[in-house]
Amino acid sequence: MREKKERLIEIVLDKTFKYSEDPPFTLVSGRRSNYYFNCKPTTLDPEGMNLIGEILFSMLEKTDVTAAGGLTLGADPIANAVSVISFQKGRPIKSFIVRKDVKDHGVRKSIEGSVSPGERVVVLDDVITTGGSTITAIRQAREAGLIVERAVVLIDREEENGRQNIEAEGVTVDAILTRTEIMSRYRGSTIASLKTV
Repeated sequence: MREKKERLIEIVLDKTFKYSEDPPFTLVSGRRSNYYFNCKPTTLDPEGMNLIGEILFSMLEKTDVTAAGGLTLGADPIANAVSVISFQKGRPIKSFIVRKDVKDHGVRKSIEGSVSPGERVVVLDDVITTGGSTITAIRQAREAGLIVERAVVLIDREEENGRQNIEAEGVTVDAILTRTEIMSRYRGSTIASLKTV
């Protein structure tokens, strides 16, 4: 898995990571930062999606989790990646979507997918800063009767108590990548000179 993770960091640096001294980026929380992660170009990239699915499956393979998902849109490609890989490996993990807004027609479900109350699931997210979207997904999944004891994020920005805020919900948090790992590679990479905005 080490080689897969190293390659994923390269893709993140190439497609997802942006750095700017002036002006800094404004985050969802309203805080300003010199760096920004737009994960969609990585999570929707064929190689990136495959690597994420492989790494995430290795993290979940020996657990009793039956499904993985989170708040749309960030979690969707990650959940689908692990679902496809898990089926290919003979240990299927279903994917599900947590809606941001419940439809005002039909069955008015907040969770989409073939999951039922009582199933043990993992909540996914592409990046955590404050942990707000992950917490929203955890709470909605629990309201639907799903058992959530674990969350996995693609990138942990390691700030604003994001991990701690999620853990306060009684959930173990794991990250595929951390800001520290990515910044360490960025500072030592020739890509660094190309990614400054």
